[in-house]
Amino acid sequence: MPLANNQGAFKGLPSLTELKMAHNEYIRYLHTRTFTALRRLVKLDLADCNLFNIPDRIFIELPSLQELFCFQNNFRRIPGAIRGMENLTHVYLERNRIEAVAYNSLQGLTKLKYLNLQDNRINVVHERAFQGCRKMEYLYLNDNLISELPENSFDGLRCLKMLNLGGNFLRNVSNTWFRDLVELEVLYLDRNRINYIEEGAFENLTSLVSLHLNSNNLTTLPFSVFQPVYFLGRLYLFRNPWECDCRIEWLKEWMENYRLVRDIPCASPSSVAGIDLMDVLYDRSPEGYCLDPVELNVTSDSPTPSSEPFSTTESKFNSLISKLLLQMGLPEEVANTTEVFSNATQLDGLTDGVTSGTREDSSKAISFSFHLPALLTVVIFQSK
Repeated sequence: MPLANNQGAFKGLPSLTELKMAHNEYIRYLHTRTFTALRRLVKLDLADCNLFNIPDRIFIELPSLQELFCFQNNFRRIPGAIRGMENLTHVYLERNRIEAVAYNSLQGLTKLKYLNLQDNRINVVHERAFQGCRKMEYLYLNDNLISELPENSFDGLRCLKMLNLGGNFLRNVSNTWFRDLVELEVLYLDRNRINYIEEGAFENLTSLVSLHLNSNNLTTLPFSVFQPVYFLGRLYLFRNPWECDCRIEWLKEWMENYRLVRDIPCASPSSVAGIDLMDVLYDRSPEGYCLDPVELNVTSDSPTPSSEPFSTTESKFNSLISKLLLQMGLPEEVANTTEVFSNATQLDGLTDGVTSGTREDSSKAISFSFHLPALLTVVIFQSK
């Protein structure tokens, strides 16, 4: 259905409130006046077409438009056509190729409540990019290429209830990002590379009920960074390389008291690696200070690996076998068959049987692998 030149294609449908044109690979371009006269249109679905862009003024005659579905197309930028659409409440732009959220991309969207930009290629978010969207409640920026955000990224979003920043490349969490998000209930920061959270980063999130920090590079979570007194919901911390020392003892105590956090396996110290934080026992010094688990489990009387050279082991073994052969009174010419049978091509059958029994200490077996089969051959020969 090529509509590039079909201006006024729906001109005879002034009462139309919903239009679905989705899942049409032949729609690549739209004329500026394609939707002329659809003044009552509330919902427009252009999802999963083959659109690369849409004209900036294509929606100018759609004053009632509230929901716009443009996901899974080929947009490289947020369509300028949505600017100034003061009645838009829901915009779906996920799974495109959008690379940035510019300072004016969302200008004039005063009633926007829902914006989905997930699974794009966004690597830049301009300062105050969302400042005009003061009624925004749900914002999806997950699964993009965002590695950093401006300090005032989300300023003005006082109605925001859910923010998804998961699946990006963030390495730290600034204490300025969420300062205006007093109504935020759910925050996703999972699947990033976060290894540092600034003190007070979450202190203004007094409405938060769910915080996702799982699948990052966090090793510790100091009490000064995260104060649970403000937090009344669930905290997801699994799949992080937690260092379960005394710095997160407070978290263990909080887990025991509130049962709102679970599954925090320790990565270190080695004495508690693989153990859940809930099961770590923290001891006290005579002065009452917490002792890290590693201090409690390190011992000095543990056996050390033998430092005896492999050659010494080989020599002792050969000496033992030689004595055994002498006691059996073997002829000299038979005893010397060690040299004859050192050719591996003649010992394939015997070698397989011998080496399979010595795999637990392969380094030692290598040292005498050519002597052992031959000696065993001699013993078998004599028994006949």
